[in-house]
Amino acid sequence: MSLKAFHVFFVIVSVLCALGFGAWSVAAYQRTGQGGTLLLGILGFAAAAALVWYGFWFLRKLKGVSFL
Repeated sequence: MSLKAFHVFFVIVSVLCALGFGAWSVAAYQRTGQGGTLLLGILGFAAAAALVWYGFWFLRKLKGVSFL
């Protein structure tokens, strides 16, 4: 596995973790009503969006480099 392929894999795993954290925080907000957990959920979804943007930027930057 090349460094590029590992990097793409790591970004995908990070996006999934950020989405999971955001969903968990929103669910906790619905249970408790604490505003801090809602803020954490929003930040989790924002981090996921930023990671998706970074992943596309990274792929565009290294489009000439093989995955092997």
